Order: sequence, then structure tokens, then C-alpha cells
Amino acid sequence: MESLTELYRIGRGPSSSHTIAPDRAARIFLEENPDADRFTVTLYGSLSKTGKGHMTDTAIVDVLGAERCSIVFSDKPDAELPHPNTMVFEAFDTSGTCTASMEVYSVGGGRIAIKGRPAEEAQDVYTLSSFSAIRDYCREKDLRLCEYVYETEGNAIRDYLAKVWRQMKETVERGLAAEGVLQGGLEVQRKARYLYRQNHIDETPQTRENRLVCAFAYAVSEENADGGIIVTAPTCGASGVVPATLYYMQKNRHFSDEQIVDALATAGLVGNLIKTNASISGAECGCQAEVGSACSMAAAGLAELFGMEIDQIEYAAEVAMEHHLGLTCDPICGLVQIPCIERNAVAAMRAINALSLANFLTHTRKISFDVVIKTMYETGRDLFSKYRETSEGGLAKTYFE
Repeated sequence: MESLTELYRIGRGPSSSHTIAPDRAARIFLEENPDADRFTVTLYGSLSKTGKGHMTDTAIVDVLGAERCSIVFSDKPDAELPHPNTMVFEAFDTSGTCTASMEVYSVGGGRIAIKGRPAEEAQDVYTLSSFSAIRDYCREKDLRLCEYVYETEGNAIRDYLAKVWRQMKETVERGLAAEGVLQGGLEVQRKARYLYRQNHIDETPQTRENRLVCAFAYAVSEENADGGIIVTAPTCGASGVVPATLYYMQKNRHFSDEQIVDALATAGLVGNLIKTNASISGAECGCQAEVGSACSMAAAGLAELFGMEIDQIEYAAEVAMEHHLGLTCDPICGLVQIPCIERNAVAAMRAINALSLANFLTHTRKISFDVVIKTMYETGRDLFSKYRETSEGGLAKTYFE
């Protein structure tokens, strides 16, 4: 498995597959063709169907330049594509001759694969790639999951995760301070600040927790939807879940930044297992691969934060993912707003519920985390394409009926 630096990426929203990856691809193509007279970029599959709402065209044009770049949204059938997120870059000289082309696939989490070229050289540092194998190793060595991460990646990963946590907090706080309507045309009002400032006389501790966790999740997700800087955890569309839960616990339970880093290490390990053995791409496996994975990561991170044993951490992660199985990705107008923002808030609360269940019921469970990962991937591959980030079914369709 790869380094956690490949999972937690700091970048521009609203979509790791639709903005971070295209931005990276455009920069590579520009570097290779700096003297081109003009560029054409053709978007296929999910990138074409929801590219406008996800700001894919904006991300590419901002790199290549509006004066010499045109974007084409193709309607080529998905069945004819090599990958659900395909884009083709072309460079032309002053005579109109195509001088270079590059076919790129956005494979999830901000990663890209370029046709005909070696895969990106990521840090493949983990030799163990199943939860059961990692659990057995940690028991043998008397390690916590976060300690296994540090042993495998070295102490430099602590510094990176500390940077990730600083950005997560900054995004939460920026989102809490912002007001107004999100760009995109749906006229969605920002709600994080409103949620955060509510203070009813009859509010119970439980409803206060729900309100604040939701406010923090809304804050990050609204920043993401507006093209702000976020951390993929594991993706842009699911970036509100992990920071919301950890920010709440730090503010209300006074966990230190160092303890939060440990939680991020454990959460990242869980996300890495999903990414390696299944998918974190909504275009490939639906929203279960994004928000479901984020909920699983958050539950595991919370279990680490509270010092739970490895079996309890596994149960928390498993419960969180199991009850997102089959979750579709059907953003209205292709915008990462409805149902995405609210869905992050619901998943953050569900992660806390999974933590509570793990605290009581761990030793009664029958399903392993490895089995849930495998099930999620098979379920995702069986989902009809309308429900995999194309905005052709579900809420995206019925909203306008």
C-alpha cells in the first residue's frame, strides 16, 4: 500500500477526481507543451456529465489559460471508455496541426494515470494490505495501529499529518465564518455559521453534539463546494466527515494535536485499505466509496482517539462502512452540494454512533472489515452507471421532474 501522503491531499475543491486530478494533468501537459498555440481538452464519462458542476473546466482553464484553451464535453457512451473519468489533452501549433496529445484517467483521490506511461511513482511502503494481516502483526509486536503507521512510514509522516490537521482546522474555521450563497446556480445557502450559532434554551447535550458536529461538517463541505482549499479524506466530496468529528472532539474533549495526529494515522490506514482493496471513487463505486469510506475512517480515528483496542477499532470501521453499502452518487446538476453537503454531516454523526456501538458490542460481531471492503467494491461495480457520479439518476433526475 502507498503512503498516507497519497490519501490525504491538500488541494482545491470540489472534487478530487474532477478538480485536483484535472489540475495536475493540465500542469503536466502545459509543462510538456509550453509553446503550444492553443489547447483542446475533451472530457468523457463522469468528467463530461458532471464536469460543469464540479468545476472541471474551470480547474483546467485556470492552468492552460482561457485565451488558448477550449473544453469539449463528450457524450461518448460509458461502455466505450477505458475509465469512467477520462480526459484527452491536445496541443496545436499556429497552423492548427496537433503536435501532442495525452490521454489521462482520474482514478480517485486526486490521482491520475496517463495512457502509455508508467503509473505514478507513489510511495508503496506498506507490505501488508489487509486489516487481518495488520491486526496480527500489531498484536505480535504489541503496537497500536497508529504506531504501525509510524514504524512503516517513519517519523516524517507525523509532520505531514500535523500539516494535514492544521489545514483541516483552518478549513472548518473558514467555513464557520463564511456566509452567502454557494456558486453553481442552485442557490444553496451556506448553513454552517447558522448551525454553529444556534443556542436553544432546551438544547440537550446530545442535540448540542449533533448540531456542532453537523456545523463543522457543513463548514468543510461548503468550502469544498465553493472551490476552497480542503484535505481529501479520502476525497473532496467526503472531506467534511473526518475533520468534523475530530474538531468536535478536540473542542469538547480537549484532545491534543498530537492525539489527533494519532487518530489521523489510524483513520488513514483504514482509508488506505479501502483504496487498495476496493475504491474511493464515486464514479467507480458510488458514494459508498466516498462518504462511506470517510465515515469508516472517522469511526476508526475516533476509536483511536479514545484508546480503544484494535478489535474495537475494526468494529467501528466495519459498522460505519456496512451501513453505507449501496449508497448512490447522484449530485443535482453535478454540483457537490445536494445531497453531498448534508450527507457529510449525517456520516459524521454516524461515525460517532459507530464508535458507541464498538464500545459495547465488539466481541459479538460476525463481519470483518476485510469482508466489508470486498462487499463494498462488488456492490459498487454492480451499481448502474446512473448512480455513479453521472447525475443521470436518483435525486439528480427526480429533482427536476
